[in-house]
Amino acid sequence: MLTITDHLPSLTLDILERGKFVTKNLDDYRGKWLILLFYPADFSFICPTELQEAQQEYEEFKKLGAEIASVSTDTKYVHKAWHDTSPMIKTVEYPMVADPAGILCRMMGVYIEEEGMARRASYVIDPEGVIVAMDIHSNDIGRNIQEIKRKLQAAIYVREHGGEVCPANWKPGQKTMRPGEELVGKI
Repeated sequence: MLTITDHLPSLTLDILERGKFVTKNLDDYRGKWLILLFYPADFSFICPTELQEAQQEYEEFKKLGAEIASVSTDTKYVHKAWHDTSPMIKTVEYPMVADPAGILCRMMGVYIEEEGMARRASYVIDPEGVIVAMDIHSNDIGRNIQEIKRKLQAAIYVREHGGEVCPANWKPGQKTMRPGEELVGKI
């Protein structure tokens, strides 16, 4: 299982992007931040609410230099059928990755063997392909796209301001900290 500070592997995948089939390698996303949103299945219940919320924030993520990609174990054809029929999914413009063999899901540690689907998980990956944040939870609990965006903003800040760290609930414009001897016992 890949975890924090691990590099995303080079892997070619089928993708539905803006209603069209494309094939991309994860290396194609190098040079920009990547948000991977793993979800259990197309034609489900919580998933369309999350993917639509991600679409509503997609332009904001792109302004931050990030690409969003959703990932499930459905095929590209199932993605297309869902995209063409679901009112919420029809709005999705970001890449929808097909992982029917569960290769990427297994690498990321989110594959549920007995169900053949992914756990609900979110990853923030830096421009070099390094995992800097991850969140894996029960498929019964929907995620908060605003929190993923906040984590991305914090990761960007930390990367650009070496030595500084973002405290709990940090948002852009708020104070950060520089760990050091002078802070010991004062926080």
